[in-house]
Amino acid sequence: MIDRTEIFPNVIEMNYQARKRLGCCVYLVFDGPDWMLIDIGYEDTVAEIIELIRQMDFALANCKYLVATHADVDHIQGLKKAKELLPQAETIGHPESLRLLKEGDRIVTYAEISAQDISIDLPTISLDRAINEGDQLALGSKSLDVWHTPGHTEGMLSFRLGNLLFCADNIYRDGCVGNIDAHHGSDIPAFIESLTRIRESDVEWLLPSHGPPFRKDNAQLDSTIARLDGYQHMADFGTCAVDWPLLDEWEDEVARGVLPK
Repeated sequence: MIDRTEIFPNVIEMNYQARKRLGCCVYLVFDGPDWMLIDIGYEDTVAEIIELIRQMDFALANCKYLVATHADVDHIQGLKKAKELLPQAETIGHPESLRLLKEGDRIVTYAEISAQDISIDLPTISLDRAINEGDQLALGSKSLDVWHTPGHTEGMLSFRLGNLLFCADNIYRDGCVGNIDAHHGSDIPAFIESLTRIRESDVEWLLPSHGPPFRKDNAQLDSTIARLDGYQHMADFGTCAVDWPLLDEWEDEVARGVLPK
């Protein structure tokens, strides 16, 4: 048996446990003998993660849930293999994630990005159950509240446990957010709403899907929200923007006969 490295009570993050970067953050949440995983990452690290869990003296048969925060390939490629190793665990995610994984959508999940010569295997898997806003995940004597926090993707879920929020790809310690990409189904207004909800909540710690957990900082969130608000009105973000004020200005100048100076 190896010592458990809890980053918070009842929470182990597998990169910290392994003391090396395995990929996205993989959170093991437990209470008594029951445990669950929030995300699993790439297929090639699944066996190592499960072996670490076994060495920490968690009974593999007591895994209740394999959770997909969303359907990006770097979060879920190993889900099918994990289910094979933990057959009693219930695979769960948002209804949109369920659809994408069942259909094997390679574009929206970022498995296929031809412009960058990226092509990643995407095992097809049918989630056992869809979960959404307002649901709760029972785990021993504890429960996690399910939040629907779209923006990066339509199917993004976050999970609250007391003063902790597993915030997926909503925000990272440096104030960055998950990729904003029309092909990915990103929605900037929805992103702002999700970040505003996080800012207005009384959670104290944010546990993202990439990088280190960090204490919630409303000033940082305000800065990030303001930046995304600007993105809504910039041509840089193409169809993810809601408007482009320059074109309205130009139309007015054309109508008034204003020529370039």
